[in-house]
Amino acid sequence: MLNQPKARRSRYQKVAVDVAKRISQNEFQVGDKLHARSKLANYYNVSPETARKAVTVLVDLDIVKVKHGSGFTVASTTLAREFVEQYHDVQTIGDLKVMLEDSMMRQQEELSFFAGALNQLLVQTDNFYTTNPLNPFHVKVTEDCRYLNETVADINLWQQTTATLIAINRENELFVSPGPYAQLLVGDLLYFVGNDLSNQQVEKLFYPEE
Repeated sequence: MLNQPKARRSRYQKVAVDVAKRISQNEFQVGDKLHARSKLANYYNVSPETARKAVTVLVDLDIVKVKHGSGFTVASTTLAREFVEQYHDVQTIGDLKVMLEDSMMRQQEELSFFAGALNQLLVQTDNFYTTNPLNPFHVKVTEDCRYLNETVADINLWQQTTATLIAINRENELFVSPGPYAQLLVGDLLYFVGNDLSNQQVEKLFYPEE
């Protein structure tokens, strides 16, 4: 998995975990002295204070103990191994938390972008119909048409839909302003003009069961 975000770890925590790992692998054995301010600080390229804080963490967990006059000595390989395993689990949870937060932030950004694009589409659509009020829509007459073989006058089109029939395309021949006695035949392509709802109202009028 590439480029996954990582939970932040303090420098002394990293040192503490690595020292515990070395203890669990018997690189440092029980009874060995740990020279925090000199050898560990130099090995990890950290300040003596950071190295001391790292070892203090291990002391608090009984992995290392303090002997007066002798400094720090390794006390438990088992506890060191348990600490490394537990820290790995906690760190994995931390990584997952960061990943989830990052994913949620990306989703929020995408939703915000989608909402903006949708709003822009609606505005442009509204502007289009405002500037093009006579832009026609069409409906095809099929065998399922409620008004098949009836005339335009029989439909009471404008009263039911506020749409006006402006043309009929029949077998590639266009009849403009067909008049009230034009009959609706299978295959006819009817052209209308009207408001924003007229298209849906005409479809529902001609094909109520669809």
